[in-house]
Amino acid sequence: MTNQPSPASSAGKPSALVRFDAFAAMLGDRRPAVFLDYDGTLTPIVERPDLAILNDSVRAVIRRLAGLCPVAVVSGRDLDDVARHVGIDNLIYAGSHGFDIRGPGLRTQIGEEYLGDLDAAEADLGRRLNGVEGALVERKRFAIAIHTRRVAAERKAPVGDVVREVAAAFPNLRVTGGKEIHELRPNVPWDKGKAVLSLLDTLDLAGPETLPLYLGDDETDEDAFRALAARGEGCGAGIRVMDPPAPSAAAWSLKDPAEAGAFLDRLAGWLVEG
Repeated sequence: MTNQPSPASSAGKPSALVRFDAFAAMLGDRRPAVFLDYDGTLTPIVERPDLAILNDSVRAVIRRLAGLCPVAVVSGRDLDDVARHVGIDNLIYAGSHGFDIRGPGLRTQIGEEYLGDLDAAEADLGRRLNGVEGALVERKRFAIAIHTRRVAAERKAPVGDVVREVAAAFPNLRVTGGKEIHELRPNVPWDKGKAVLSLLDTLDLAGPETLPLYLGDDETDEDAFRALAARGEGCGAGIRVMDPPAPSAAAWSLKDPAEAGAFLDRLAGWLVEG
């Protein structure tokens, strides 16, 4: 990959690509465990989820990296959906923000007892938003996403009001947000951060010989950045993919998915060099 890095960092965070030598020095002789968001991190944000197609060159980089260190994809997408889009066998995939996890010899599902509430809320949202042009209600196994990117500006706030009203009728669910999206999830203390920490324990990667890295671009990825930061200084690295700059619990930054792909390529090359 030949993408040239942007010299600017985001919100005062050093660029993990521009300052890769410093990043590698922080990593030292530890093996990275790499956790990747999908939309906005590996692919650009697009109008509809089905249009977010992973570039073949980035797929090749991820496949190469997975042969050198543990790699997991942690996405808000449905598990089967994100696995199909990434298209690499034998990776660990965590869908629905970590509520649904699958990998070699690994299967975890959190919140199955809330599926009935999600079914009922999905039906209610479908009825109430049916006449809103551009509103997309997307059911995942453990979440409901309401996409507003194609909704007229004056209708976006009312859509949010409907989502909150529906959520109020289902106390077992909670509302979260992101870029042009509202989501209903099981109201349990589980998120991408807790999923990452659970995977570190399950895969025996929580020791000092491993440095977990998390790349993400959105509000839900902040849960993972905070979880890694809470492990202590030098015990995890969050990398926020963002432009323009925004506040983040991540210590490092990348400008866009092109830079994310270039960083992963550089990391794979560094691991090969040993």
